[in-house]
Amino acid sequence: MTIERYETGPRMSQAVAHGDLVYLAGQVAADVVGTGVTAQTQQILEQIDRLLMAAGSDKSRVLSATIYLADIAGFAEMNAAWDAWVDRENPPARATVEARLVAPEYRVEIAVTAARGKS
Repeated sequence: MTIERYETGPRMSQAVAHGDLVYLAGQVAADVVGTGVTAQTQQILEQIDRLLMAAGSDKSRVLSATIYLADIAGFAEMNAAWDAWVDRENPPARATVEARLVAPEYRVEIAVTAARGKS
């Protein structure tokens, strides 16, 4: 089986597909200046949609998601964006944890694993 890598850089790939699975690297918002948890989550979910599409999947095929919040107090704000995005008929397994992220301006990071194909 071949391994396909998407948006590959010197350190990591943003997505890797192997067989019927797609693994996304932890995604952070591209534009963080003056943005809060909800706006960052919305940006990240758009990036996830784009990466999944490139790898032959979509949000209805997400198997699991791990969400990292710089401050767990932003849980409701993140959920507002998540609830508007998630496929209600096919919600993934999910964990949300508070974690120190790579830079203080990042409030949210999301990593997902998905099956390939369309539902």
